[in-house]
Amino acid sequence: MGCTAIPVQVPEQSRLIPATGLDDSLPSIRHYLAPKRVGAIAVDGRLDDSAWAEVPWTESFVDIEGARRPPPLWSTRVKMTWDDSAFFVAAEIKEPHLWATLHDRDAVIFQDNDFEVFVDPDNDTHRYFELEINALGTVWDLFLSKPYRDEGSAVNAWDIAGLQSAVHLYGTLNDPSDRDRGWSVELAIPWKAFTDSGGIDHVPPRVGDQWRVNFSRVQWQGDPAETGYDKRRTAEGVVLDEANWVWSPQQAINMHLPEMWGVVQFADSIGASSTLVPDAERTPHWILRRIYYRERLYAAEHGAYAPTVVRLGLQVVPPGLVISGTPVSYWATIPTADGAGEWHIGPDGRLWRD
Repeated sequence: MGCTAIPVQVPEQSRLIPATGLDDSLPSIRHYLAPKRVGAIAVDGRLDDSAWAEVPWTESFVDIEGARRPPPLWSTRVKMTWDDSAFFVAAEIKEPHLWATLHDRDAVIFQDNDFEVFVDPDNDTHRYFELEINALGTVWDLFLSKPYRDEGSAVNAWDIAGLQSAVHLYGTLNDPSDRDRGWSVELAIPWKAFTDSGGIDHVPPRVGDQWRVNFSRVQWQGDPAETGYDKRRTAEGVVLDEANWVWSPQQAINMHLPEMWGVVQFADSIGASSTLVPDAERTPHWILRRIYYRERLYAAEHGAYAPTVVRLGLQVVPPGLVISGTPVSYWATIPTADGAGEWHIGPDGRLWRD
């Protein structure tokens, strides 16, 4: 069979593969124990409900590329809790200049400063969910069948039925004459929204279940203008790039690398004994993800996928790893850590188990 070019754009590799993507060691991702809710939460954007009082904060956000970049200028942190009806998220966003312009549902909200939520319930990196909200409370919720890197596209018509969302401003919106303190976000996402993932057999989650979750904050540089603020530009009139601050670092300027998202474990109620359980399958998962990255790089250079482990140039071949394929496709397989099956990955990037 002749070689067929694979649609991999070489200049984009730095965005498609995290900086740690070819490392043997597991990437550093953040973890959070989300306690089950005790007490009522009124979703009004204020975080003063007693139900939030003992829910722990996450670590402060970092740059999307991790420690290789300077820390964010202003603090962002999140709380998470849950009950049998919904997943609750609270965000505290420090910001000296509150501004927002987009009012229409499902507008491209990251063109404003925003707060974003990403959820992959079954950790296969496909069929996941994104929600963005700005300081006006305007929401963009979307469903992705797979990441953009794997030729996925966003379903903007998908809406979270029963979503409750609210923001509260600690300052004045679009008024550059004063200095603000920031804004807060409160979300209640019904569990039924996540059944579209196709990979989970029950909602709500059970105590001990782990989902892949991340949060992002997009922050533009602004200058005072007659009607509020304008995005800052270069001398040539080009808008300066936005900052991207996240809970768990992506190690690339790309939120759509679900394998780099943090882990949220659903715990029992506050006060109950709950311990974060390490995922024994992370090692085989990461081995296959590194093969996926290497195959992308190989295809970008050679116009075809590597059909064998040898062709990929691995210095050390993990036990049980098998790669088979043709110039236009491949499959990589490795035994599960529990020995009860095998994990698989192919050109579409989906991780699955038999």
